[in-house]
Amino acid sequence: MSANWADVVTIGESMVLMQPIHDGPLAYAPLFTRSVAGAESNVAIGLARMGLKVRWISRLGKDPFGDLILSTLAGEGVDTSLAERDDSHPTAIYFKEFKGYGDPNVYYYRKGSAASMLTQEHIRPEWFANAGHLHVTGITPALSHGAENAIRAAMIAARGEGLSVSFDPNLRRKLWSEEKARQTLLSLIPLCDVFMPGLEEAEFLLGSKSEAEYGADFMGMGPKIVVLKLGEQGSVAFSAQAAVMAEPHVVKRVVDTVGAGDAFASGFLSAWLENERQSDSSDLKSALERANLSGALATQFKGDWEGLPRREEMLRLLSGGSEVTR
Repeated sequence: MSANWADVVTIGESMVLMQPIHDGPLAYAPLFTRSVAGAESNVAIGLARMGLKVRWISRLGKDPFGDLILSTLAGEGVDTSLAERDDSHPTAIYFKEFKGYGDPNVYYYRKGSAASMLTQEHIRPEWFANAGHLHVTGITPALSHGAENAIRAAMIAARGEGLSVSFDPNLRRKLWSEEKARQTLLSLIPLCDVFMPGLEEAEFLLGSKSEAEYGADFMGMGPKIVVLKLGEQGSVAFSAQAAVMAEPHVVKRVVDTVGAGDAFASGFLSAWLENERQSDSSDLKSALERANLSGALATQFKGDWEGLPRREEMLRLLSGGSEVTR
């Protein structure tokens, strides 16, 4: 039986997220809420809410946490039918600590998880069958040597099957050494069509340069489009046809920044794919505007994806409309 059509395939680990109900040191938090989080599944949910068909692939423990992740993603309309269960390794978890200032602290418990056991041998042709695009991040390669090889092989296989590929470096310094991270992330850039670093990640990879120099240098490695996230300054995209900047969507308060980059990615990709992968100035500008808005909305909620907009909300806000609340 052939696979259902997928506009986008994502591959990567999802975890159960534990968040204290009240801000303060994690050691003294008596009550927690639980959710689901993971860069690739965050993007999958964001794309599904924008009306795209998304296939999420990973490995999960054969445990209640794995059940929770599958039911949550399925409830958001994400196809989880190719996710594998592992009865020898657990589903990972992580904790956030909110101290009332700055970004939350994050504590991972993912070593030896089912997803970290991913290898090149797990890749199957049906992952990319009847699909249009693959999105991956630099988090999965940081989990293990096998996972690094798997993501590399997946990017090569996807392009061989005619899929376009996007790559968000999503640097996680707690998961590997800086030398290994830089070497691996740079080696994966030539395998993607759309590269999506933040300004801090670009500096980590290439040193201090201007935005235009980052765009030119990264495009020289192979991608057709480089999208540079500038945080409070908005974003800029580079292609052979254009260099386009979009102003930020300003919010009055920031609740939680974790997941904003994934929201940005889902916003950009949803518009770029709808525009049939065009890279002229008008198409890139509309994709950046959607990405900036999506990233800003994600910061308004605790949790990695709960604040991601649905298509109707996105289009209404971009057009300047207001919501009827009563």
